[in-house]
Amino acid sequence: AGDFSREIEIVHAADEEAALETEAVDAAEDLESRPAVITVMGHVDHGKTSLLDAIRDTAVAAGEAGGITQHIGAYQVRHQGKLVTFIDTPGHAAFTAMRARGAKVTDIAAIVVAADDGVMPQTIEAIDHAKAAGVPILIVVNKIDKPEANIDRIKQQLTEYALVPEEWGGDTIFVEASAKKRIGLENFLDMLLLVAEVADLKANPKTEASGFIIESRVDPGRGVVATVLVNRGTLHVGDAIVAGGASGRVRAMRDFKGETLVSGGPSTPVEIIGFDELPIAGELCRVVKDERAARALAGRRASRLKTERLARERSLTLDEVFARIAAGKVLDLNLVVKADVQGSLEALSDALLKIQHPEVKVRILHSGVGGINESDIMLAAASEAIIIGFNVRPSQAAQTLAEQEGVDVRTYQVIYKVTEDVTAALMGMLKPEYREVVLGQAEVRATFKASKVGTIAGCMVTKGIMQRGAKARVLRDDVVVHDGRIGSLKRFQEDAREVQEGFECGILLDGFNDVKEGDVFEAYETREVAREV
Repeated sequence: AGDFSREIEIVHAADEEAALETEAVDAAEDLESRPAVITVMGHVDHGKTSLLDAIRDTAVAAGEAGGITQHIGAYQVRHQGKLVTFIDTPGHAAFTAMRARGAKVTDIAAIVVAADDGVMPQTIEAIDHAKAAGVPILIVVNKIDKPEANIDRIKQQLTEYALVPEEWGGDTIFVEASAKKRIGLENFLDMLLLVAEVADLKANPKTEASGFIIESRVDPGRGVVATVLVNRGTLHVGDAIVAGGASGRVRAMRDFKGETLVSGGPSTPVEIIGFDELPIAGELCRVVKDERAARALAGRRASRLKTERLARERSLTLDEVFARIAAGKVLDLNLVVKADVQGSLEALSDALLKIQHPEVKVRILHSGVGGINESDIMLAAASEAIIIGFNVRPSQAAQTLAEQEGVDVRTYQVIYKVTEDVTAALMGMLKPEYREVVLGQAEVRATFKASKVGTIAGCMVTKGIMQRGAKARVLRDDVVVHDGRIGSLKRFQEDAREVQEGFECGILLDGFNDVKEGDVFEAYETREVAREV
């Protein structure tokens, strides 16, 4: 190209997409105040959903399996004439990815700590996510009605993470509350509005909308349903939209209560119908000129990702297959994972892939949103995989096929039960370890030749016990000269099953007569020890 005086500029498709996704800068006069987006984070069972229930007077927690939130929900509450948007992120460790995503779209992180439990691992994770996202942190000490509540201990614990209460000279707001007894909720909302006021949150509602996909799922009656948190502009019914490899047109829009909307402005969570496929939770969703442009952008993104995936996948050569078989090292636990929503699917996949052991590898052959169907069963049958369903069930036809093919289909409602079961399965797949246990030692003091049976060793048991039928090795100057079994064990003239330390006995070894005085017989057994992942 240089020879022909032509300049070449190489543009990577990903860079092109990144340029399209950069935040547009709005003129100051176009900006208007918007509601604050609060992400509620914290440890499992510390009362995040119950707190929001108390605020909204709805019983979400009652409907969640095990009282644990299983996927992100977004809600709006009006307080003192101002709207506040809440994102309820699940608290279990498996949801770290989703929690990080929750922090990405948020203005304030409300971290819930149970007064009776204190700072726990996921509390620390939540703090780290909020700090990484650069958002103000507000601490809610929940369950203060419990007799064992110790608020000062929590404040002390949190100072280790640079969260110092205002009354101790710091700048972290601490709110004491009880979701159960409805204590401190007004104060919590007041403080949120105060922090939001200081942040002076604004957005341009008059431009083309963009926002983040919070959740996506397939609804049997309505098709692909996605929850979008609009962060700029106003989304209207009829807008052409694109999010990653998914595109479409907004055919219908609802708010968090299920009521029909025609538009949604900044900081509004809206449920939309119209995507041609499931957009990935966390993707930027934006409005484009028309459906044709949306399809072109989505197609380009999908083909780029496919090309990159194929480039990463190297076909296995015969030599490699042979080497693996010869080594006989790595066992695979193949899984097919299905879930009800995209967020749960990602969280579940991440949790499963974290289960590791040098000899066993967890492989997710296929994962998808929706019920367990016949093609899932056929894939599992062909690849000796286990099917894991989270909040989904196999269809009748799939159930019948699974029984015919002998495919193990397991369904769950709580994520940590899946990881517990898979860990147990891996422990079963690991080859057991065999450990040698020395039962006892006996020293040969005299030898007697018996014509019919061979050489009998007159011994003193110096350690442990000697057992008839046990494996035994003969040590001569600490060198093993024979490894066999104790054929006969006598105490005086009587047959004995075992002889204890400090007693004399007669020992006859199977197939070994070259016994000398001073030899040591070491009795041992090999025990199977369960392996741990």
